[in-house]
Amino acid sequence: MGTTGRRLRRGATIGVALALVALGAPAATAGTGAVADGTTGVVPTRVHDPWLWQATVGQRAAGPAALVFFTDRTRYFESTGVLVDRDGAYRLIPIGIAEGHGLLSPDGRHYLRPGSGELLDLTTGRQRRTMSTGVSPLAWSSDGQQVLGTRDNDDTVITYGPENQQLNDPEKPDDLLVGDPFRGTERVVDVGTFATHTGAAWSPGGDLVAVTGWPDVPAQLAERQRLVVVDPGGGGPRWQVDLGDRRILAGPAAWHPDGRRLALLAFDGCAGLLCTAEQAAARAWRVEFLDTATGHSVGPALPAGTSVNEIIGWRGDDPILRYVSKTEHDTDRQAVLAALSADGGREVLVTTPVGSTDVKVPGDLLTRAAFGGPEPRPSPFAAPLWIYLTLAVPLLLAAVLVVRRVRRRRAASR
Repeated sequence: MGTTGRRLRRGATIGVALALVALGAPAATAGTGAVADGTTGVVPTRVHDPWLWQATVGQRAAGPAALVFFTDRTRYFESTGVLVDRDGAYRLIPIGIAEGHGLLSPDGRHYLRPGSGELLDLTTGRQRRTMSTGVSPLAWSSDGQQVLGTRDNDDTVITYGPENQQLNDPEKPDDLLVGDPFRGTERVVDVGTFATHTGAAWSPGGDLVAVTGWPDVPAQLAERQRLVVVDPGGGGPRWQVDLGDRRILAGPAAWHPDGRRLALLAFDGCAGLLCTAEQAAARAWRVEFLDTATGHSVGPALPAGTSVNEIIGWRGDDPILRYVSKTEHDTDRQAVLAALSADGGREVLVTTPVGSTDVKVPGDLLTRAAFGGPEPRPSPFAAPLWIYLTLAVPLLLAAVLVVRRVRRRRAASR
């Protein structure tokens, strides 16, 4: 009896210890320590899929982002943001139904959601609405204080009169806005008439912006875009260029750091809405440049290959491009970041897991070209509190049952 009692008591002790470990694990593994100075950190060379039970930003605090990538290989089984902070901790950023990918602030501390106007603090998990709803953010200024966004003014419902005549025109020009996501202020920028804005970029000094889009519905159907450069403080457009159907603005980081050139992405191959997915994937892309003072073409083009998405930053004169390629399975894509040299060489800087469709890097790390960091892996212990409670409750019940059994046997022996 004595040996059996000791074994039962030992089992009860182990059960209680495991339960206490499970309950205490969140405190012991609540991130690896947020970086106090948002200007430090290095972009990892490779990141991985999170665990299915990985905690969200709101459930467990993290630090400023080293990068954010998007994948459907999470417990939500749809596109989800995955934060990798500057200490290597992984957290999820859930995305609502029909919500696009948002903008990452230059210091990596905030994520601005499209449509809802909500600003998510990645270091605390707190979220608040700071901009009006219906605004899609396009580009964050380099100082992190202003955001360019577009507001869709189209009517959602077409109304008809008693004779079945259409009473309203649902197609209305969109507004280009400059907003302060921290103070909640917004103002309209006079950039001319656009049916839809498709992209924008700030100049390095913040005194000019470039915006592209379709000037009217026929141009939208033909996919012929227009580029306008304007002073966001007022004064109207400086110059404009029709890009046609084979050139687009290279992304929010299209403005070269020297301020004198603006990058475009141009392609050879099938153009227009009738192109098949295979034809679109086969397009051969190149980077072209416009003089920001005149809008005229300047310098030689850089061949960029296929599957080019946009320029996300610069490493000296070399643009850093995001590529989103397909594997032999059409549903499996993979996003990588690569630096493109003047001779056409390509150096892969960041690799995300298969299934990723996007990757964003904070502007401060891009400015410093802080690439080549270690390859962090997600911690299986960085889970929400409810996971630990789910594991702890059965252990606690088992421990209670063992203790009761020990007491019964001890009473029977007496």
